[in-house]
Amino acid sequence: MNLTLRIWRQKSRQDRGRFVTYPVKDVSHHMSFLEMLDVLNEQLQQKGEDPVAFDHDCREGICGTCGMVINGRPHGPRKATTTCQLHMRSFKDGDTIVIEPFRAKAFPVIKDLCVDRGAFDHIIQAGGFISANTGSAPEANSILVPKPASDEAMDAAACIGCGACVAACPNAAAMLFVGAKISHLGLLPQGQPERTDRALRMVEKMDASGFGGCTNAGECTEACPKEIPLEVIARMNRDYLRATIKGPARSSAGGGTG
Repeated sequence: MNLTLRIWRQKSRQDRGRFVTYPVKDVSHHMSFLEMLDVLNEQLQQKGEDPVAFDHDCREGICGTCGMVINGRPHGPRKATTTCQLHMRSFKDGDTIVIEPFRAKAFPVIKDLCVDRGAFDHIIQAGGFISANTGSAPEANSILVPKPASDEAMDAAACIGCGACVAACPNAAAMLFVGAKISHLGLLPQGQPERTDRALRMVEKMDASGFGGCTNAGECTEACPKEIPLEVIARMNRDYLRATIKGPARSSAGGGTG
């Protein structure tokens, strides 16, 4: 099939950027979206032009590296699908496809479709871990975890940190991402000693990073390729409230299941 691509081109953070139109012919329905961009880049390089820069790594939908807005939707038209797992059979011959980077103050554009998502790393560094004594690894079954808690923790841990939730949110909020990271540790017994202190540190870092506030639009979970539920935001808010009321010194307070 033949397509028309309107792609955001931006040489650097300081460049104003613009949309550039590229025709692409003989695209196979079996190609992934990123393979189609690879074909375009080969054509551009053969012409001596600068290829389109875009993020990618595993191309298996598990690393969270890929990310772009396709026809106004982060990761494209298919629900629960990352950009690298999107295939060209989702489009029709003659389509015009608009491709642009994730738009958020906290995600400055580096080049073309690549954005700096380092703000997510800083949030994780602020508290997305549990303390463990040094020495040999403990027996895996020495701490029993209730099945409902383990299921919820695993659901939250499915977050790959791609940033689609931020790109989809009208306020560019990161609360689904932060809520997922807080939940998957806070739901487990091992995460209880630092539970509320962790929420306090991570939320404060999120606010300092320039993300917007949540107004319950729900676009974040709709765009999430792993379908992280909105409940993680409610759990984060409860833990944060406990931290502000009781203080970090009493961070062991609270149950382990939300």
